[in-house]
Amino acid sequence: MPTQDGSPTYRGRFAPSPTGPLHFGSLLAAFGSWLLARHAGGEWWVRIEDLDPPREQAGAADRQLRTLEAFGLHADGPIVRQSDRDAVYRAALERLLANGDAFACWCSRSDLASLGGIHHACVAGPQPGRVPAIRLRIPRGSDVAFDDAIQGRIVQDVGAEVGDIVLRRADGLWAYQLAVVVDDAAQGITDVVRGADLLDSTPRQILLQRALGLPTPRYAHLPLVVDPEGRKLSKSLAAMPVDDANPLPALRAAWRSLGQDPRILEHIADVPGALAAARAAFAPPNIPPGSIALHNTGVAFAT
Repeated sequence: MPTQDGSPTYRGRFAPSPTGPLHFGSLLAAFGSWLLARHAGGEWWVRIEDLDPPREQAGAADRQLRTLEAFGLHADGPIVRQSDRDAVYRAALERLLANGDAFACWCSRSDLASLGGIHHACVAGPQPGRVPAIRLRIPRGSDVAFDDAIQGRIVQDVGAEVGDIVLRRADGLWAYQLAVVVDDAAQGITDVVRGADLLDSTPRQILLQRALGLPTPRYAHLPLVVDPEGRKLSKSLAAMPVDDANPLPALRAAWRSLGQDPRILEHIADVPGALAAARAAFAPPNIPPGSIALHNTGVAFAT
């Protein structure tokens, strides 16, 4: 339900990168974020985070959207593609540069390696033919603490553990941290629900929100699905696409992985019925923290 000024009390989102078809880990993030939004009586939006062309697969974004439709997960707002929003990111970057919160960095990867991978001060200056990256200035002692709805209290010294954050890469591509912060604010996202692999990025994003004067949403990081070797699925041979033609087995597996009673969906034979039952029975406190090992039994994958 919206507030009196028309803004939503809860607006979540699912934001895949089009690097391939949706695998089971992606489905878990989509289904979990959708369930939490519906449980709160709120909205659920979809954003395509297509800012890294070298890693993207042609047609992957459209296939991902078709998969969401096949699983009955329909967005409540327009589909936003980050590749259309260059001017918005540029305006945010210019504000940070003008305020002295961001700076040009000429350090190469080898320079950064010599700094232990954490940037606190540039060790290289302008060089002919090179384009600098742009970084957010993070002072030492920049502690960030927040309460994650699933993972609990999180505290990170971003200055010591991460250092100055890249906002625009030296190759001219926008960094994930800047784009996601700007877009969450522009779309009025109140609740960011995503996989636990992005938990470490949240303190950086909170600092960037503060620098831009943007609101900080609530956060909930879902359990991460890993293969038998403990790797996240996007980096694993187990990242097989879920089957659009037979969605119920994967939907039931995602429901179980979210810590919910498997009997609820066991005998339901259609997707709308399964989603309705899931909405009615969903218990957010049962979502487990940590990671979940992928078991192929009962999960239908596309061939």
